[in-house]
Amino acid sequence: MRIYRPAKLPSSGKRLPVILFFHAGGWIQMSISDALNHETCNRLSVDVSAIVVSVEFRIAPESRLPSQYDDAMDAVLWVKSQSADRGDKWIRDHGDLDRCYLYGVSCGANIVFNTALRMMEMKPPPMRVAGVVLNQPFFGGKKRTKSELKLATDPYFPLPVIDLLWDLALPPGTDRDHRFCNPFVDGPMKQKVKSLGRCLVIGFGGDPLIDRQQEFVQMLVEQGVQVEARFDDVGFHGIDMIDTRRATAILNFIKEFVI
Repeated sequence: MRIYRPAKLPSSGKRLPVILFFHAGGWIQMSISDALNHETCNRLSVDVSAIVVSVEFRIAPESRLPSQYDDAMDAVLWVKSQSADRGDKWIRDHGDLDRCYLYGVSCGANIVFNTALRMMEMKPPPMRVAGVVLNQPFFGGKKRTKSELKLATDPYFPLPVIDLLWDLALPPGTDRDHRFCNPFVDGPMKQKVKSLGRCLVIGFGGDPLIDRQQEFVQMLVEQGVQVEARFDDVGFHGIDMIDTRRATAILNFIKEFVI
């Protein structure tokens, strides 16, 4: 893990929200040490004024799902333990553990969704999650959506690549309708979603996954979840990695969401 805090702390001594960040990478690549993720967390900490914990998780195919969810839960429990006297100084002295947020990008958004559901199964929950941010969440399914078919040859995220990533990440012997990939087909999972709390979902119209992301928002609404959807007709999967203007817009969405 890497921990970030603003260089300038509030003069009032007010504690800062704690954001657990889970990076993108299609399950198979990237790390918290990559310059892109490092700079994202730096900006997130400063712009939102928060303690940011960037979580390293195992990658596929060497480690398949649910290994990534297990790593996320370990990170949650570690953060919770830092309120003790010997905890990390930044979290212990400046973090508000009653205002913890889970933020994930692409596969990282899939991780935070499943982690939030896992946390609700624990009695008592390890910590209070004030909100979940899902930036271009990576979900799938055996039945193709209209956006997947329309954008099957997308130069940034083509359908054959999407299928391959799931083949590499899902448990052996399963398919894309497994609940780790497709949250729409599992009845018990839908029931758990009712207790999810506040959610922010971000997506772009040129992403092959846009239909699934919008269906996901609809599922949240139907289950009574307080959800804020920020969809832009223009853009593609991962646009914020190369377009600083879009990256800034997403940071502003998160800044408004974190209370």
